[in-house]
Amino acid sequence: MIETLSQLFLNTVREYRKPDLMLYKKEGRYIPISTAEFEKAVIHLALGLNHLGFRKGEKLVILSENRPEWVMTDFATICQGGLTVPIYTSLTAQQAEYIIQDSDASVVVVSNPEQRAKIEAIRGNLGRVRHFLTFESEKVPGFMNLSELLDIGQKKAAENPGLFASLASAISPEDEASLIYTSGTTGYPKGVILTHRNFISNVKTCVALFDISSRDTVLSFLPLSHVLERMVMFAYIYAGTTIGFAESIDTVAQNLLEVRPNIMVSVPRVFEKIYARVMDNILASSTIKKKIFFWAYRVGKKYARKDLAGEKIPALLKLKRKIAHRLVFQKIIERTGGRIRFFISGGAPLAKDIAEFFYAIGLVIYEGYGLTETAPVLTVNRPGAVKFGTVGKPIPEVEIRIAPDGEILARGPNVMKGYYKKEAETREVFEGGWFHTGDIGHLDEDGFLVITDRKKDLIVTSGGKNVAPQPIENLLKTCPYISTVVVIGDRRRFISALVVPNFEKLEELAKSRGISFADRKELINNPEIVAFVQAEIDRATVGLASYERVKKVALLDRELEIEKGEITPTLKVRRAAVENRYRELIDSLYREDSSASSLDSSEESK
Repeated sequence: MIETLSQLFLNTVREYRKPDLMLYKKEGRYIPISTAEFEKAVIHLALGLNHLGFRKGEKLVILSENRPEWVMTDFATICQGGLTVPIYTSLTAQQAEYIIQDSDASVVVVSNPEQRAKIEAIRGNLGRVRHFLTFESEKVPGFMNLSELLDIGQKKAAENPGLFASLASAISPEDEASLIYTSGTTGYPKGVILTHRNFISNVKTCVALFDISSRDTVLSFLPLSHVLERMVMFAYIYAGTTIGFAESIDTVAQNLLEVRPNIMVSVPRVFEKIYARVMDNILASSTIKKKIFFWAYRVGKKYARKDLAGEKIPALLKLKRKIAHRLVFQKIIERTGGRIRFFISGGAPLAKDIAEFFYAIGLVIYEGYGLTETAPVLTVNRPGAVKFGTVGKPIPEVEIRIAPDGEILARGPNVMKGYYKKEAETREVFEGGWFHTGDIGHLDEDGFLVITDRKKDLIVTSGGKNVAPQPIENLLKTCPYISTVVVIGDRRRFISALVVPNFEKLEELAKSRGISFADRKELINNPEIVAFVQAEIDRATVGLASYERVKKVALLDRELEIEKGEITPTLKVRRAAVENRYRELIDSLYREDSSASSLDSSEESK
């Protein structure tokens, strides 16, 4: 029985001997790594670390983009009882320093000169770190490279052939496997302690739910610093899949064609971009092509509704669906490599319209929900149980309960041990014996979980109306002229929004209307442009209650940035930071003027 990640590793290298366990891009083509090569690398890295004095319970930081060495170093660490501490490559040197210091890490591993420079800038402050390693092949002063560590480990393996197995077998399910720092949307990041049992419970359940096997090829591109990609990486290894690594998020479209995966885990932003690209192409095409596309889409939606409801599908509809696939859908599917069985979406809400669009054309997205603290999956849509607009049913062994105030509570074998060195915060989040997620939602009549918003993000207008910003923002993301939106209005008279436009689309619009502009600032301050974006928002939110609609909008001339503390590495908005940075701009939306005078208390009471 597999109960630890070390047992998972040993089982995989024994049962799934294949020439292409991993694929990575080098000099324009994908290179395979066999199971035997993976096994040898993990064992030698583990014994190399052991030789350096790395012991059970110690922490090793990885500051690297996705690559095979990331996974090898991770397994080398956890297979001897150490804890891997991932750091997002997008973090600044100071942010990385906080995590390294707070985690009490003894080893730091970097991938390239850019990440190494961050560590070199703060190295003088890292007194607890005994060893600095790099994935770079060249010799770097003050850093041991991977090949040196592998050589040390290889010699140690020859001297003591049974040492790795002895270290791996000494690990128990309750031992700590990783310390993952939360994004910190409301303050400093907290180190989440996840055990072998936490990860293994999620891995086994998800592999069974989605029938992931050694026959599958997957594409990995979400940062392995993110708990979702980390868990699914364990799941891929557990199932013996072939894992292709994308070069970067910017090359995913090309890598899809090269790797031709059966499965890919993503965040909604990627699906939003695919959807926007498809719609842009259609709207720019000829009248006849538009008619064919929208006919095919209507057929696909009708087929999907009957399919999801378990109804018998008429022969004529089946025929129409085949024609729609041949004329329209097949071309879109081919752009994903042509072999996708399903996508999984997590990390943020997926717009219902986008999920329905993909399903209608034959690309299934299973949306799920979880947190770093739950390793991470709590609920997920799955084969035979899909409902758009929800994040699925609780997975086996996980219990979900809704508190009187609407907060989602969870209990299960995947829930964390606690926050590192934060006993008070741990006690608070486990009050009453349930993990308090901080999210608001409800279970519908069929047991599917619907997320409303973050508990701390709920807006209460000055008229006493509760407004959940996330559903509104999610709705507006489907607008082709909007890139990012932050809904504002707590203790204010009405709802407003800060909008980062899709500048490519907006600049095209301005040119088509003969609107001249010297730069983006001049463009976003043009009254005609502001009015246009407001009209787009009005059209998108016509179905909302009056007090939920965005009455005023301010356009920003740039995207929100991680470096400025406005968004987290997982692209979640730090609302307090954004509101503080744009306080004056927000205040200007609520100043009494002719346009605001009509928005009196009677508007709020609707």
